[in-house]
This record gives sequence, C-alpha cells and structure tokens, in this order.
Amino acid sequence: MEKRRLGNTDLYTAPVVFGGNVFGWTLNEKESFEMMDEIINSGFNTIDTADVYSRWADGNNGGESETIIGNWLKARGNRDQVNIITKVGADMGQGHKDLTEAYILKAADASLKRLQVDHIDLYLTHWDDDKTPVEETLGAYEKLIKAGKVRYIGASNLSPERLTASLEASKNNGLPRYEVFQPEYNLYDREGFETGVANICKEEGLGVITYFSLASGFLSGKYRTKADFEGKARAMFAEKYLNERGSSILEALDDVAAKHNASQAGVSLAWLLNKPTVTAPIASATKSKHLQAFIEAGQLSLSDDDMKQLDEASNYSQLA
Repeated sequence: MEKRRLGNTDLYTAPVVFGGNVFGWTLNEKESFEMMDEIINSGFNTIDTADVYSRWADGNNGGESETIIGNWLKARGNRDQVNIITKVGADMGQGHKDLTEAYILKAADASLKRLQVDHIDLYLTHWDDDKTPVEETLGAYEKLIKAGKVRYIGASNLSPERLTASLEASKNNGLPRYEVFQPEYNLYDREGFETGVANICKEEGLGVITYFSLASGFLSGKYRTKADFEGKARAMFAEKYLNERGSSILEALDDVAAKHNASQAGVSLAWLLNKPTVTAPIASATKSKHLQAFIEAGQLSLSDDDMKQLDEASNYSQLA
C-alpha cells in the first residue's frame, strides 16, 4: 500500500488514517484489539486519537481510547509499526479548553502514560484556547520535542487567523512549526475548510488529515431516513445531513459507486484522496467489513468526470 508523507515530517501514512475515537466507546477493549490487529494486517499504519476520547460516552472520563491503544501496543510489541497521533487542549473536566504551557506538559505526560510509549509521533492542538498566546503553546511543544516526548506537532480546529499567527510565531521565534492540520472535511461539510484554512495549508505545505471524513457514517449510504438512525451511537452527529443536498450527494455516490463496483464509503474517501490539499482522510470502523472501504479508497481511480459529478452534487455555493 503506497504511503503518503505527512507534511514536511518524516512520517509516512497509508492512504487512510484509522480514527481511534471508537475505542472505549462503540468498541470494548477486546473488540478494539481485534480491530487494530486487522488494521495493521491490512497495511494501515496510523492511528488517530485524543486525550478526550471518549469523554462524551456514559461512564467515561476521557483517556479511554489512549489506554486501550497503549494496552494493545504493549501486548503486541509493535510500536515501531504504528504512527500514533493524539491531541491536547479539549475540556477534560476542567471546564474549559486549555493550551497553557503548564497544562500541555502535564497532559502530554498523562497521554504518554496511558499510551505506554516514550514518544508521540504527532501531537496536535485539538481546540483553540484564544486566551493563551500562540507563543506559549508552541513553547510548550518545544520543550516536549527537546525532551524526546513528541516528534512533530500539528493542529485541528484553528481559525485561519490563529493558524497564520502560529505559523508566523514559529518562523519569527524559532519555535516548532505545525506540520499537519486536521479539519472537518467531507463531501457534505466542505465550505468551512475550502473557504477557511485550505489555502494556508497549501501555501505552507501542511499535511492535511480530515476528520468526520464520512460525515459520521452518512456518506456510507447506510442512513437515508431518520428511522435508519434509531439506536445508533452516531445519531446525534448525523441527522443534520438528511435534507435535499444530502440526498443529492447520496445519489451521486450511488452512481459513481455502481460504476466502479465499489462502496459509497470507498468513493467518499477516494474523493478526499483526490483533493490536492488532502494527505489522508481519517475514518473509523467498528466491523471488519468496514475496512474494505479503506482498501477501496486507496485503489479507486476516480476520473475527472467522477470528481466533477461529486463536486457538483455537493456544491455549497448554490445554497441560499
């Protein structure tokens, strides 16, 4: 499986990054171990998680995903086969987002302990804390990098202004630089990224790994009515897609998928891989059969006509 370079780092990832938010949420530890075994055996090599995963689930406090990944890494002894991405800055019970130096240094040590590793390959600013100067945040990362606890840094959910300020602070003050950006981006949710930080990522050579790449499962084609969501863990995320534009996107996906004898999910991920700004989409799976879409995405060769059809069906500029 051909690997893609993450920005200007020396990290190379398979075409799809596995989203570890399901570990400790919709998959228990045993099921998570089985899924990660299959991920690696299928040729995928990057797992994305965060300290806050999955605090939103009943009975969870955050750290569940990292803990399960850490137990798996220890049990399998395969740390050198996996790129580990995790994040800092989300509310872990303190009541606010936090990117102060003291908090980052403490949170990084907690993540390392849960993951049972001596370094994090890619450490991301998860959510912005606009009360903390970007120089302080980057200074904390500098200490972690110098201590060998973090290899590279990136960011998620920053505004164009704050991303630009961070990149300028890195350049002007000799501080570590965000090399990867993680936006919400998929066939339905396009506008925020495309009219926001996309040009910055392109101009600055940042790697881009997209989250909600399948729009919480909507772009798999499984959810077409409210009844389809009943009893599903992702219902709270996905019902917003049930509208005329969502239906138009699904029709285009059905058409292109049939043409290539592929799944709608595989086509959705392939559409992202064909976008020049995107390095790799992040996607989750809870069943073995779901991984087939990941494999399809890396193998599908979408034509210009395919891309045009999908682009036009998901065009947001025509919305009132």
